[in-house]
Amino acid sequence: MPCGHPSRADVREETTMPDHRKLGRELDLFDTDPLMGAGLPYWLPDGAAVRHALEEYIRGAERRAGYRHVYSPVLGKRELYEISGHWSHYSDDMFPPMDLGGEQVVLRPSLCPHHALIYRSRSHSHRELPLRMAELGGMYRSELSGVLGGLTRVRAIQLNDAHIFCTLGQAADEARAALELIRRAYEALGVRPVRYRLSLPGPGGKYVADPGMWQRSCALLTDVLDRSGVAYEAVEGEAAFYGPKIDVQIADSAGRETTLSTVQIDFHQPEQFDLDYIGPDGARHRPVMVHRSIIGSVERAVAHLIEVHCGAFPAWLAPTQLVVLPVSDGQLDQAARLVRRCVDQGLRAELAAPDQGTLAARVRAARLVPYQAVIGAKEAAHDHVAVRLRDGRRLDALPADEVLARIGALVSAHTTELWDGDAAG
Repeated sequence: MPCGHPSRADVREETTMPDHRKLGRELDLFDTDPLMGAGLPYWLPDGAAVRHALEEYIRGAERRAGYRHVYSPVLGKRELYEISGHWSHYSDDMFPPMDLGGEQVVLRPSLCPHHALIYRSRSHSHRELPLRMAELGGMYRSELSGVLGGLTRVRAIQLNDAHIFCTLGQAADEARAALELIRRAYEALGVRPVRYRLSLPGPGGKYVADPGMWQRSCALLTDVLDRSGVAYEAVEGEAAFYGPKIDVQIADSAGRETTLSTVQIDFHQPEQFDLDYIGPDGARHRPVMVHRSIIGSVERAVAHLIEVHCGAFPAWLAPTQLVVLPVSDGQLDQAARLVRRCVDQGLRAELAAPDQGTLAARVRAARLVPYQAVIGAKEAAHDHVAVRLRDGRRLDALPADEVLARIGALVSAHTTELWDGDAAG
């Protein structure tokens, strides 16, 4: 997979790696330790910064789309997953139950049963629907050690998950809106899907035995894809145990295809948990449950972003967004003040002082940072900075306040562009 950034050949040659596992460790984004265990990576400060920026972006996008966020426990009684169907259809991929005070509790393999209980905890009117519930929450899969690798296949997963409780007439529109959220997120991230897949049940799988339910949900998702105008393929054997789904597929640096984002229409769990709402007629009605994940697991999303961008992330996502480089010690105090101003404005900025090497060496060390602000004697005298963009462009000296305002606006817009106008060569 080619790298999206930076465009300069010298940077591309030095940063392109076979896959995210090598590059992610070399860039100090994440690592593993045998004492923590296989499939349980930890995040280093720069990786944590990328993860935090990604999580904040998706939370903001969801809030603007009308979602409300919740938190739910990562444990649940075994009985919960017996009701949802996970225990009978999915227990091979779950961790064993733990005995606790005469009860058995389980690390959850998904968030949907918890969200069903949250919905059920209050009565609901048709006027409240669609009710969009979102969570960036942990879940756990007992993956075999042979399939684990880097961030793409892990045992502890932070999932961008959401469940929309709605009427049957609202379900297709909610699923289409989720596909649009996915499209916009991929644009901000600089990610391109390799295909859309309608994942259907196949022979021999452990699926809920309700042909009518499968027919209804398949028809709805097919209509959603057709109306959305995206090309897709129907593939048997890839459905969830309780229903079909739309999978947005990506490919890694070796060409291996995986699912990043999903949209599902579920009639099964509302029935299992006896969910209802009061309709206009005053009677109880069963809601439809739309599952959707915009960026999938944070781990898999970051793994893909490392490979797509070769570590040169979009400015809004970069661990360090701006590095300040004083030419000599005479500009050191002013450079330190500029870093503090950046941090106060919400930018991730660092100081590369003269004692870290020559200016050329410091510029090269910061080659993956989107913005480099050079301060020489002339710039210091006028509170200006000379900006170098990661792609090699150099801007004329500009007032520091203007530079910070323009960078801040680009970061807030979640764009993949480095600058919002003409720049010097």
